[in-house]
Amino acid sequence: MKKTIFTLLAAGALMGCAQSNDLELEGGLYMKGSSPHSYLVIEDSKSHKSYKIQNAKRFNLNQKQKVRLRAKLLKESVAPGFPAIIEVVEVR
Repeated sequence: MKKTIFTLLAAGALMGCAQSNDLELEGGLYMKGSSPHSYLVIEDSKSHKSYKIQNAKRFNLNQKQKVRLRAKLLKESVAPGFPAIIEVVEVR
């Protein structure tokens, strides 16, 4: 019984680590939202999906730029009006 539980826990840990949240994105940066609640978004040129950038100030990212970056997915998109949230790891 203990061996079965340990085996299931180990398999679950390995499967959890196998999922990658890293993204390679290339596209334009745009501001979305109303004035006090605006945020910077990158629209991927390949998939045409929008991603909200959580740490844009750290990399001095501004709107109307074309960038290529590597990012980590923090939260999936909930609905069409709520884009997925990413954290930029590297700007190329």
